[in-house]
Order: sequence, then C-alpha cells, then structure tokens
Amino acid sequence: METYVQKAQPLPQDLKVTIHKTSMIFPSKRTEKKSLFLSNIDKVLNFDVETVHFFVANKDFPTKIVAEKFKKALEDALVVYDFLAGRLKVNSETNRLEIDCNAEGAGFVEASSEYKLNQIGDLVYPNPAFRQFVHKNKHFLKPGDVPLCVFQFTSLKCGGFVIGISTSHTTFDGLSFKIFLDNIAALAANKPLAVIPFHDRQLLAARSPPRVTFSHPELINLGNIPIGLESGVCMDSMEELDFKIFRLTSDDINRLKEKAKAGSTARITGFNVITTHIWRCKALSGPYDPNRSSTILYAVDIRSRLNPALPKSYTGNAVLTAYATAKCKEIEEGSFSKLVEMVREGATRMSDEYARSIIDWGELYNGFPNGEVLVSSWWRLGLEKVEYPWGKPKYCCPAVHHRKDIILLFSPIGGNGDDGVNVIVALPPKEMEKFQSLFYKFLI
Repeated sequence: METYVQKAQPLPQDLKVTIHKTSMIFPSKRTEKKSLFLSNIDKVLNFDVETVHFFVANKDFPTKIVAEKFKKALEDALVVYDFLAGRLKVNSETNRLEIDCNAEGAGFVEASSEYKLNQIGDLVYPNPAFRQFVHKNKHFLKPGDVPLCVFQFTSLKCGGFVIGISTSHTTFDGLSFKIFLDNIAALAANKPLAVIPFHDRQLLAARSPPRVTFSHPELINLGNIPIGLESGVCMDSMEELDFKIFRLTSDDINRLKEKAKAGSTARITGFNVITTHIWRCKALSGPYDPNRSSTILYAVDIRSRLNPALPKSYTGNAVLTAYATAKCKEIEEGSFSKLVEMVREGATRMSDEYARSIIDWGELYNGFPNGEVLVSSWWRLGLEKVEYPWGKPKYCCPAVHHRKDIILLFSPIGGNGDDGVNVIVALPPKEMEKFQSLFYKFLI
C-alpha cells in the first residue's frame, strides 16, 4: 500500500536568504545577432518555469569554487545557446512572438542562506519558501528588462548549496532542459558538450496554408486576446489550497497495471495507469454531477511521432497535450481498464498529422489546451541524474505555484524511476479530503 508523505516537522517559512550580488552574464565569445523563430507550441508557453536543485557539501568543491565554475560554464553555454542571452519581442512585420538573439545576457545571482541543508525540512514536500532560492526574471536589473534565464546560486551553512533556475518556457521543454543541464555539467568539467543541441524551430512551423484536419476539442479559442510579451496561460490561483504528496510505490503501480489488464490486450504502461488513477480521484473530488464531462490532459513528446522524426536533441518545445474525456458517472462506475484505454488512445491519437493539425490550429487561432486537470510528469526526466563535477543533485523540483489544475509527478529522493512516484497535488481543503479518500479507495 502507498505511503502518504506529509510534513514530518514544521517547514521554515523564511529560509533567511541574503542576496549578495546580482549581475548579468554574457556569452564568453561573440555571437551572431539574429531572430529566432518560435513555433506555435512555444508561443503559448510564455511563462517562467522555476526549478530548484539541491546539492550536499563536497569537500573537494567549496561553494565559492562551485559558483565560479558554474558561472563560467553558463558563459560558455550562452555561446551555444545564444538565444538564452536574448529577449522576447514581437516581430512588427509578422506580429509573431520571437527571440531577439541580441546577447543582452542572462541573470546571475549570488546568495547565501543561514540554514543547513538538513534544516530546510523534507525536500520532497512542496514548501512555497523554496521560491526564495529562485530570482524572478521580470525587471531583473532595470525596469522593463526581462532576461529569458536567471540563475541563483545560494550557499548553505553546511557547505551544501542550492541552484535555482528560472527560464522562460518558450526556451525549453523538459527534455531539452535536461540536455541543457547535461551540457552545463560537461562544460563545468572542461569537457565537450554532452549533446549538440538542435536549434532550428522552423521544423515545427505551421503548414502553408494551415490545414486543421481534426476538431481538437482539447483546445480552447481565446478569440482576439493577443499572445504577446505579457500574456501567458499559467496563472497562480488566489484561493486557499492544501498541498499534499501521495506516494505510489512500485507495488502500487504494478497493482494498478494488473487491474488495467482486465479485458485488455494492449500494452499497459506505468504512466497511463498513474494518470488514470489521478483522473478518477480528481474528477470525483469536487461537487458530484454524474453528467458532467471531465477531461484530463497530459503531455506527449512528439519528437519520434513526426514524419520525419525530429532530432532527439531538438531544443524548444516538442510536446503537445493529449486528452481523455468521460462523464463522471462513467469514471465512477466504469471499469478501470476502459479508462486506462481512453488515456492510452489519447497518446496514440498523437500521430504526425494530428500534431501538425494542432500546430496549424495555433496559426489560425489564439488558444491553448483546456481541461479539468493537467498531469505534468517530471518522473523519469532525469534532472537528478545530471553528473556535475561536484556531484549529482540530492533532489530537484519546481518551485511551488498555487495551481489546482496541475498535478505533478516526481521520482522519490534517491529514486531511479523504478522506485515508485510522488504525486504532488494542490486542492481546496474539502476537495483534498475527498481526493485523499479516493486515492486510497481506488488502490484496493
């Protein structure tokens, strides 16, 4: 049976972080000034993704040395990833959002905390105070300036440290961000790039003329609302939310797989049964209406689904949102195996033509995926496996945002992806109580 992870001790609300220096870093070599095309997938992801990476002390790498090596690696990386030193702009001729590769720099912040790593509390628990380890992009050094990437290096009292990274989602999806970190680690060790990134986003340009060949019920048209510099689809909720973590062990996942096999000959994946389990709990945790339709959204990497396939090293956003929809009555009373099949079909639906149709839809309309809940999986992404000269991170996670419509999947601390998964949920208190009850009930 799963273990419910909760706060073992009061979490510090103030991590006593002092910022010592805020500066701009630039490419270590001259880079070409140019504009970088952003795809229709990139342009709707105009919000920042904040991640924190915790490291234990390494006697061979004092924090001052690590900070210097990390900063130098970033400067070298900005030559290869020249767009990270640029700025978003709207092209006056095409009215499209793009990146001006103008070498204006990325942000770098040096800070310290009065805490030791073991005093911060349970790293797995989404403590909102972790946002103190990440510096905001907006108005970084001067009013109106918004770097696409800001790095904060915070040394801890124990000799450990935290690297906080805030990047515009227009720059990376999860897979290309992982490759970026692998390359930072290689450069910090004075080694060649681990992977040569592929930057040509024209491979995901819309067809001319655009051809929308599917109905796309998973997308909502926002009408004439501009997708510009200040717009984005990721907004924090202002209502009171509880945060909890639910642990699914490998045994729990196998048990769900066995339930899904009833009457099905299709291949059953861990992700599909976890997503379906979450869908049932979320759909039925609010006010019950048997005739209400519930839609779950989940990201699908399209690199290998296109024809021809995208390079694995494609930098940018190459994920689209698959979906499954059912009435609450069916979710409550129907078989688990049928619901899993719906989730599987959502991913299978993502063919080359379907993906191209979504991209073309984005050429004609301003909009984004719309559903009751989005499952965002960082599980098996491998951020904690990046091998820096000073060691792998003890744990990596996003800084907490109040979003009841996004549920996150993470590997446990020290996990290898096969040790189960942590499900991070934010819901209003009454819904959380029902969600927790269903989470246990549906595992039996």
